[in-house]
Amino acid sequence: MRLIVDWHVHSKYSRACSQNLTLPNIAAMCERKGIDVVATGDWTHPAWFAHLQENLIESEPGIYTIARRPPLTPPPYEEGKRLGEATRFMLVTEVSQIYSKGGKTRRIHNLIFSPSLETCARVNAELDRRGLNRRSDGRPIFGIDSEELYRILKSIDERIIVVPAHAWTPWYSVFGSKSGFDSLEECFGEMTKYIYAIETGLSSDPKMNWRVSGLDSVVLISNSDAHSSDKLGREANVFDLDTVSYDEFVRVLREKDTSRFLSTIEFFPEEGKYHLDGCANCGFSSVPKESERLGLRCPKCKRPLTLGVQYRVDELADRDATKVAGKTPYHSIVPLKEIIADVFGVASTSSKRVAAEYERLTDRVGNEFEILLSKDVAEIAKESTDPRIADAILRVRQGNVHLVSGYDGIFGAVRAA
Repeated sequence: MRLIVDWHVHSKYSRACSQNLTLPNIAAMCERKGIDVVATGDWTHPAWFAHLQENLIESEPGIYTIARRPPLTPPPYEEGKRLGEATRFMLVTEVSQIYSKGGKTRRIHNLIFSPSLETCARVNAELDRRGLNRRSDGRPIFGIDSEELYRILKSIDERIIVVPAHAWTPWYSVFGSKSGFDSLEECFGEMTKYIYAIETGLSSDPKMNWRVSGLDSVVLISNSDAHSSDKLGREANVFDLDTVSYDEFVRVLREKDTSRFLSTIEFFPEEGKYHLDGCANCGFSSVPKESERLGLRCPKCKRPLTLGVQYRVDELADRDATKVAGKTPYHSIVPLKEIIADVFGVASTSSKRVAAEYERLTDRVGNEFEILLSKDVAEIAKESTDPRIADAILRVRQGNVHLVSGYDGIFGAVRAA
């Protein structure tokens, strides 16, 4: 069974996230996108966890669906069109940690995978017992070391796993230039043996990560880190499983089973908002060699540059990625709404015209991933209001794109060339 999986999303209780992030809306959008399994996100937050307990039922071991009942929200749930009933959920949340280690302040984001609602409840009770504040944000901030946290989680349920989130972003990640480490071992110590995967993040792709031999021991996964339903699936993972269960997903990661973990679906890393070095205040960006020439300072304001993902990969790389064989393949995409907006000459993907065309295509042709990756372009052209959309999709599939790189919190841009 082929499954597309997105393991990193948020709820309406996370800071700077859309209020449309409720379970029914997430499920409905996943079906339109073509996502089969999605993270619940934010299960440490009391209100969101209560929402999960009220609305989820276990469909397979460690896998949940929304209980059948009347729609809880306005569209995309509509009478006679119950999108989202097929969407499966896994209990995956993100936590932020700020602590001192090795004489430096560390700021790390980690994903926690839980096998059951019961285990989540036990974790939440232990966090409360330790006085850790999980109520202020869907992605809570804990002053606890990553190795210690993982040890605590394993003592609660040995089936829990931790995956470093967006591993290269400058401010909050295991390898980030501002507060990270130079290896997984430095961060996780004795618990490194239980790190089965890392999330590469929007500003890097697998090929960049292949340059670091220290990552050969882990699987490279990709997720959306969605802060609104529109952003679901902008990155994802593709599996082929005979049996769908929490334990089977974890086994595939633990054993690096490439017969079951087929590929990842990726942003072009240049579109990520931390790909290059730069200074957002001055509108300046630079490639790593130029940053070095400038003494790692902005030539305009003279303040230190925010060193991006490409810089950190170059810093830790110890080989040529083109000489690495046998790695899991990946497909780079541009989200469908971005393609439509570019063809229409519309600045915002949230415009009514773009939304109408998106719904038209995903209603008549297939889900978004099918349209972007596999549907015949003649069929797309036939059903679209502008045949240039099909042409643009084909050019993106061929890698024929124009790239403007992001930096220091400013997203880049990718368009069909």
